[in-house]
Amino acid sequence: MRIGVSLPDNLLSKFDEIIEKRGYPSRSEGMRDAIKSYIFHYEWINDVKGDRIGTIAVIYDNTKKGLSNILTNTQHNYSHLIRSSVCVYLDRENCFELIFFNGKGEDIAELAESIIALKGVKFSKLTTISLNK
Repeated sequence: MRIGVSLPDNLLSKFDEIIEKRGYPSRSEGMRDAIKSYIFHYEWINDVKGDRIGTIAVIYDNTKKGLSNILTNTQHNYSHLIRSSVCVYLDRENCFELIFFNGKGEDIAELAESIIALKGVKFSKLTTISLNK
């Protein structure tokens, strides 16, 4: 099936650079691989179960109006999980936040998904360790 996707020039340029370095025969092959990876990651997050500890690393656009408040409110909604967080200002535009948590995997996955879906979040990575024996 053919689809059309609109991307900013800088994102497409970076993608083209990567697929060339990785030796993909076409942009379509690279896109298929990227979509498979996205699906795998989504399924992995939804399989996080049981008692967990870990972190969510987030890089976000500090100039995006209201985003800092939304992130704070989101974290307050999950205060039963979050043990601590630290924010580092990388430059005028970019903030790096590391959120430490402990709790039920299902709640953690929900928190991680709600953060990555926010407009202005550039990167998010969930890392968990099971406390179950």
